[in-house]
Amino acid sequence: MLTEVFSIQVEGSQPGAKLCTYIMDTNEELLIQKRPLILLCPGGGYTHTSDREAEPIAMRFLAMGYHVAILRYSCAPAVYPTALLELAQAMKLIHDYADEWKVEADKIFVQGCSAGGHLAASLGVFWQEKWLADRTGVSNDILRPAGLILCYPVITSGEFAHRGSFENLLRGQYTEEMLERTSLEKQVTKQMPPVFLWHTFTDGSVPVENSLLFVAALRKHGISTEFHMYPVGGHGLATCDEQTAHPDRHNIQVECQSWLPLVKTWLSGR
Repeated sequence: MLTEVFSIQVEGSQPGAKLCTYIMDTNEELLIQKRPLILLCPGGGYTHTSDREAEPIAMRFLAMGYHVAILRYSCAPAVYPTALLELAQAMKLIHDYADEWKVEADKIFVQGCSAGGHLAASLGVFWQEKWLADRTGVSNDILRPAGLILCYPVITSGEFAHRGSFENLLRGQYTEEMLERTSLEKQVTKQMPPVFLWHTFTDGSVPVENSLLFVAALRKHGISTEFHMYPVGGHGLATCDEQTAHPDRHNIQVECQSWLPLVKTWLSGR
């Protein structure tokens, strides 16, 4: 396996912004010569990127046979659209290395948890915008994910907002106009890629209405969507098992562990 770390720097980036890649080996003894790639955006309320939602999830996708990259994007005091521009730069970098890494360039999926889900979904709704391509120095098609995998995502800035995420994301830009712009259920278009999405009914930090509002918007625009709402479980479950459990084990949720085999099936159909 080839593992590398690439600095990702745009205007406003924090010094530690980086892309960590996990590229599986290829040789003539293997049937599979090229693989899709999953680009992970860990959560953390736009204050940090969670270790629990990074390598443990990456290892699961590697075990499924995918190349993986983890974006450690800039958080507060960085402000919108810094993290989105970093994600766009990560997409550009993966495309630049696609031949060398044996990546199927038309099968780059973007996954995100919580605030990382907001970042992933932001690329999903804004990939076709000229300003994003211009500032990244690519054509818009380079920025389009093959699909989105959203785990208990922050979506709405309205009644059911995780207010802290938007305060950290916008800071001095915390205006009605920018809240509307970053409330992603209001930004869905017919150009959205397919979406796999899961949430829990009892999430006490990011209410399930975030996902419900997004699914309704996706449905309105005819976007292929698979949505799972689990009846129990708190926020930040990650793999939902011992691998990402806190010392008190409170976020082990057996009922939700099926999201990984479910997303494996969903990916196989893409």
